[in-house]
Amino acid sequence: MRATARAATDASRRSSPSGSVVAVDLGATSGRVIVGRVSPGALELRHVARFPNEPIALRDGLHWDFLGLYRGVLNGLREAAAGASDLLSVGIDSWAVDYGLLRGGRMLGEPYHYRDARTAAGVEAVHHVAPAAELYRRNGLQHLPFNTVFQLACDRDSGLLTAADTLLLVPDLIAHQLTGVVAAERTNASTTGLLDARTRAWDLELAARVGVPERMLPPLVDPGASLGTIDGPARQVVGAPLPVTAVGSHDTASAVVAIPNPAADFAYISCGTWGLVGVELESPVIGESARLAGFTNEGGVDGRIRFLHNVMGLWLLTESIRAWSPADATAAQRSSTLEQLLDEARAVPASAVTVFDVDDPRFLPPGDVPGRIAEWCREHEVRPPAGRAEFVRSIVESLAQAFADTVREASRLSGAPVSTINLVGGGAQNALLCQATADRSGMPVLAGPVEATAIGNILVQARAAGLVAGGLPELRALVARAFPPTVYRPRS
Repeated sequence: MRATARAATDASRRSSPSGSVVAVDLGATSGRVIVGRVSPGALELRHVARFPNEPIALRDGLHWDFLGLYRGVLNGLREAAAGASDLLSVGIDSWAVDYGLLRGGRMLGEPYHYRDARTAAGVEAVHHVAPAAELYRRNGLQHLPFNTVFQLACDRDSGLLTAADTLLLVPDLIAHQLTGVVAAERTNASTTGLLDARTRAWDLELAARVGVPERMLPPLVDPGASLGTIDGPARQVVGAPLPVTAVGSHDTASAVVAIPNPAADFAYISCGTWGLVGVELESPVIGESARLAGFTNEGGVDGRIRFLHNVMGLWLLTESIRAWSPADATAAQRSSTLEQLLDEARAVPASAVTVFDVDDPRFLPPGDVPGRIAEWCREHEVRPPAGRAEFVRSIVESLAQAFADTVREASRLSGAPVSTINLVGGGAQNALLCQATADRSGMPVLAGPVEATAIGNILVQARAAGLVAGGLPELRALVARAFPPTVYRPRS
């Protein structure tokens, strides 16, 4: 029998004035397990584990190494449980759109990677039954070829959907392995293309058109709901029956919770592999102008809408470093190379900077990003960067220009005023990028915290456990006290 989620209302959990929770934060290149100790006036982080997350190319396409990822999660939770006696819960967030298919609780293979090339056929199949303009009116999503709905069309045509009875996005799939509970957290479900943008319920009529059986769509839950307790083989590894709490399981939803700005007139950039750039709204913006501008309406914590555009992000830098590095280079070596090149890039004169379109689809697949940048420049009759430092500086300036343009467009389309830009995530460590974004936008950039995703994850759990109270402004004020941002002011 299928277990279902229930509201996290255990009074004994709510009575503790301080305690710890565990954030499992899974990114496109690595996973982390972070313990957060929370009280009404304090927030402290302790990093417990970090493990790689690298795709595997199989004969049928590019997949995630889900089993390796799950092993890292279990080992990290074991370390967390061994090092803290006051753990109250676990929360899981990850990237969006990718999923596992199950039958009778068993996985039907490793989840596909969103950068796999199979999705082109899925786009054509979905648009045949739901044209792009209608699709946007229903789900409010920016067109991206790897959106879940397009991937599911591929699985339908290959026969996989016939064999499956359940669809779980990556964080929900991890939670299911830990607890046996089947549920879909709403902020991440909003990225599938099968959630109604206005009602935030499954669009069953659209699912039927695409060929996704209703039985495959799990019950929806909101951040703060209980997802059961770690049991079975997972409990044997972790060593404790920790409760699992739903958070903003789309990593950007958690990151936006942790914006250290209790005011309302900010734009955010959650900058990692992708740069998610937008504003927070009370209701979606679903119109032809927003669709053509490539904006998406995704679910946020406390029923908010994240009106944003997906910009390519730091992927351009990390994949360029990968192209320039020996095949056996470690992640640490590549990171060191990037830091050195960023230092060299600061000395590159403005006359040697080429600004290119970072959202060009050619930059999406893995491979020779510098070669593709040079190709773009030749096609557009501009000078390609000469040397690695120029490439890095041009990437940084091009990202900053895209961020600035997107902030202005988000404000224009939504009517939301913007006076500051909060940049969180790994990109907050890149001073060159932060300053360039301030310069090109003409607005102050408040950089940090780097661990915004984990912090937002932790705060939603802490509120569900009664360790803190209030809405998003109160949670953000706590973040601002614990992790004051670095301010970059625009230069002439």
